Amino acid sequence: MAAKGETLKLNSSKTQPPNRPNTDSSYSLEKFRLYETQARFYLIGSDRNKQLFRVLKIDRMEPSELNISEDPVVYPVKEVKSLLQRIADGNRATGGLTFVAKVYGIVGCIKFLESYYLVLVTKRHQIGCICGHAIYGIDESQIIAIPHVSVQTDLAHSKTELRYKKLLSSVDLTKDFFYSHTYPIMRSLQKNVLSMSEKEMPYDNIFVWNAYLTEPIRFRCKNTMWTIALVHGHFRQVRLSIFGRDFNVSLISRRSRHFAGTREGPKEEEQLPRSVLCPF
Repeated sequence: MAAKGETLKLNSSKTQPPNRPNTDSSYSLEKFRLYETQARFYLIGSDRNKQLFRVLKIDRMEPSELNISEDPVVYPVKEVKSLLQRIADGNRATGGLTFVAKVYGIVGCIKFLESYYLVLVTKRHQIGCICGHAIYGIDESQIIAIPHVSVQTDLAHSKTELRYKKLLSSVDLTKDFFYSHTYPIMRSLQKNVLSMSEKEMPYDNIFVWNAYLTEPIRFRCKNTMWTIALVHGHFRQVRLSIFGRDFNVSLISRRSRHFAGTREGPKEEEQLPRSVLCPF
């Protein structure tokens, strides 16, 4: 696996950093609440301030296919509460609407023998900040089967399926993984400055660990709002005071999901220096 590292030196907070990377909220939603009925999951996503809401609907009546649809409407607080109430009333005969979990992003979805599973971040903590963009680590994740138990076959509960699910659960996302909702941390600072006009998170980067896992959702929704781009490596940030001025120094290392030394040669990102000291 190819590894890449860079060191970023952030100037004092007394000076406004120039050329700030894209802060457009279209990169992703940041906070979610997952609800379920017998027929569907409803993932309610909001911006950081919980003022605007989007709805992702996931069908639970198909045992082996992934049916996802995104509501095109952007709801204010009052309207999204009204929508949830209508869903609860309409499903009262089959158990109503139930809150499942507070979520901070979709890591991806995966299928083994029959059922699709959602891998979700349910707890996080901030580990740093670059140009005003929060960088997060994962405290807790959860794997949820999408199909309702009433439509699952014996294959979904077979020993082989359970073994595959156990192997997936053994991947510890709380160690050496980090992400940002608004900053493309999988790329170098120089690349981000040159790509300020981009409106979506660049999942086609070799340092996005879960690019394949998120592809079904990104393909169906035609955006990257619902998923998070995980980077596998190391992130550390410390604050230093030099001659009365405060600096944040960030050390970032990223591990590629591809093998190095292919016939095509190194990728564009791999050609950059392994360590870069850049004042903001």
